[in-house]
Amino acid sequence: MTSDATDFYASLPVFDNFAEAVKAKNYRPLPDDWVIGFSDVVGSTQAIANGRYKAVNMVGAGVIASVANALGRRPFPFIFGGDGASFAVSPSEAPAAAQALAAMAAFAHAEFELDLRIATIPVRQIRAAARDVRVARFAVSEHCNYAMFAGGGLSWFEERAKRGEFALPHAPDGALPDLSGLSCRWGVAPAKYGLVLSVIVSPRGDDPRYPALVDEVVQMVLGAAQSGRPITVESLGVGAAGQAIALEACAVKASGVSRLRAQFTAATNYLMGLTFHKLKLKAGGFDAALYAAEVAANADFRKFDDGLRMTLDCAPAFADALEARLASADEFADWGVLRQKAAQITCFVPSINEHGHVHFVDGAEGGYTMAATAMKARRLLKAEAA
Repeated sequence: MTSDATDFYASLPVFDNFAEAVKAKNYRPLPDDWVIGFSDVVGSTQAIANGRYKAVNMVGAGVIASVANALGRRPFPFIFGGDGASFAVSPSEAPAAAQALAAMAAFAHAEFELDLRIATIPVRQIRAAARDVRVARFAVSEHCNYAMFAGGGLSWFEERAKRGEFALPHAPDGALPDLSGLSCRWGVAPAKYGLVLSVIVSPRGDDPRYPALVDEVVQMVLGAAQSGRPITVESLGVGAAGQAIALEACAVKASGVSRLRAQFTAATNYLMGLTFHKLKLKAGGFDAALYAAEVAANADFRKFDDGLRMTLDCAPAFADALEARLASADEFADWGVLRQKAAQITCFVPSINEHGHVHFVDGAEGGYTMAATAMKARRLLKAEAA
């Protein structure tokens, strides 16, 4: 199946029930000639240990922002992974997306002092390796939906990209991605029920028991009295000025302005955001209270990309029960969790007057990156014991 029609993604049905959105029957195969892009921050575990978790998330979200802006903000499937992102584009859009990805890698090194690994591959090449890439759309709110991926193709590609295969060269020094709309002004959101739990549950091979496990885990989450979204209107607060301004100034600098001008712009944006949020102001069609409600509603705290990923605000007892259930599935599933005190978001807001702005959720103490590290450690222990 080949298609250069960029409306493939727009034609997919949108599911507003997460339990339905994770079912394999609801995913559609990407056209063979579409291209997958991948990115991740090299050494992200150490960067997080050094307290740079917000910078790591900023670079991961920056990949999505740069590609989205390069494509004229036309909807395309992407997924945020904490320390990176993956996406799919049509063949006509692939050159612009690759250029944006290469520029983001160069900029991440120059401004954030983080090394971004990047790679691309045609879908047909993944299928030649007996893997697939299928896509579904999940509506987190009336105005915002996210892509989810199945088929094993993204995981297969990620493993090889991390070995250096399919690498895309970085753009030359001085390259500037378009990071318009990327921001990081919100502070961490403290847990309401006791802790924020980052969860990754991945299949081991094609074991038929895995889909049933995902269904059961999702039902556990949906049915728990003390488990829910980690970002709420009540938990939203403007972050510490120094870090928020410094990170946003890096993004503003991608527009080509001087460092001083970028810092001034970021500081002005921060102060305006703080004032509007605290006083719940309205101006020029913008309503700060409505915007905060949409931030919470549009946050991507549940997703599927060849495996289940969730960031949950939950009680310790629920976390215990969930871990016990996952431990009982060690035969056929890999999993990792991280318990934290708070969650955080990184935002892509092309226009404050539009309702579809997107907000990428992660745990505030390492989130998905550290949960993946725990998963790899468990996998290694099992392999050594076998």
